[in-house]
Amino acid sequence: MRHGDKVNNLGRTASHRKALMMNLACALIENKRIFTTLAKAKALRTYVEPIITRSKSDSTHSRRMVFSYLKSKDAVSALFKDIAGKVAERQGGYTRIIKTGNRKGDAAEMAMIELVDFNEIYQPKKGSAATKAKTTRRGRAKKSVKPVDSTPTASDVNEAPKAD
Repeated sequence: MRHGDKVNNLGRTASHRKALMMNLACALIENKRIFTTLAKAKALRTYVEPIITRSKSDSTHSRRMVFSYLKSKDAVSALFKDIAGKVAERQGGYTRIIKTGNRKGDAAEMAMIELVDFNEIYQPKKGSAATKAKTTRRGRAKKSVKPVDSTPTASDVNEAPKAD
């Protein structure tokens, strides 16, 4: 019986599950968005949210604690340098899971998990959309239009010779 067992084992041993969560967390922190199965995304959310919360206080102790979960110096430095500043005022809910349909090979439910504050679609950059003019694919410059005189000159009028 599995009474009170709230851990999703993901069909793996404890060491394999720990390594999987570590690698997924590092990938999420470095890339800000990853595609995985829905079950792994939900398990990753519970793994990575306390790590992001710990990164808000930048101390040697918190860096060592985060490193014990991630085991990647690049991910730890990216977390404390880039992510911690953006999520400083957020109380929780740092990730968003969006279902993307089923995988073709085995029909597994797929999902995209991303960091909420790093999405350009939902949060456009301030001032850049309003000031930037829309461009076309042609990219040709407008030709200057010369003013046309309303009175024709002698060179403009071509008279055909009369046919006899």
